[in-house]
Amino acid sequence: MISAEAVHEPSRIARFLAGTARVLVDVVLPPTCLACRKPVGAAGGLCPACWAQMGFIARPFCERLGTPFPHDPGGPLLSLAAFADPPAYERARAVARYSDVARDLVQLLKYGDRLDLARPLGRWMARAGAELLADADGLVPVPLHWTRLWQRRFNQSAALAHAISAIAGVCVADHVLTRVRATPPQVGMGRAERARNVEGAFRVPKQARIDVKGRRFIVVDDVLTSGATADACARALRRAGAANVDVLVLARVVDHA
Repeated sequence: MISAEAVHEPSRIARFLAGTARVLVDVVLPPTCLACRKPVGAAGGLCPACWAQMGFIARPFCERLGTPFPHDPGGPLLSLAAFADPPAYERARAVARYSDVARDLVQLLKYGDRLDLARPLGRWMARAGAELLADADGLVPVPLHWTRLWQRRFNQSAALAHAISAIAGVCVADHVLTRVRATPPQVGMGRAERARNVEGAFRVPKQARIDVKGRRFIVVDDVLTSGATADACARALRRAGAANVDVLVLARVVDHA
């Protein structure tokens, strides 16, 4: 008869070896700030200077758009923008304003091949979107056209979605939405021009419609600027029968004006 101690002995040894490996890595490669690479106390964090400039978004904010209010108006409210031009999605949440350190982190992930950032950034996103994730059926990363994916080699939105999935336990449904038209980069475009640029760019494949109908999805992206891309994705999913579409991003542009 094998004792319980003997059964658990291999797992104890594995945990010991894993802990020893982490200590050795921290000694040889001490943890650094995600943004500026200065030494920090623990891996996956920011130094005090970068933390102060991160621009984290917290309540009070618009319950629909997720944009922070400059002062606390009291109670759950919608912004004037949400009334004047309601989006195709139900709710949007973001970790931080798209400025300073948040902008640098997006650029490092997207263009600097810093895939190591996906896990800690995904952890922040899971925390910011906890209320959305509570009743979601799937995470839908904003897809890249195959030509852009070939050039960039990876989809940063998919990397973030998989990191969120590992933390929140919500599956990544990256098969339910495709980008059927290559669109020019939207940098420098106005709101109306951005909307025209992505109109009809996304589609739910016929074979995926059965997986979309009646389900609740969260569209995952790195940045929310005008909301045109998120809107186009939400409309495609809603046309295919999705019951609800929310949006979760790392950073969003905030314009109190």
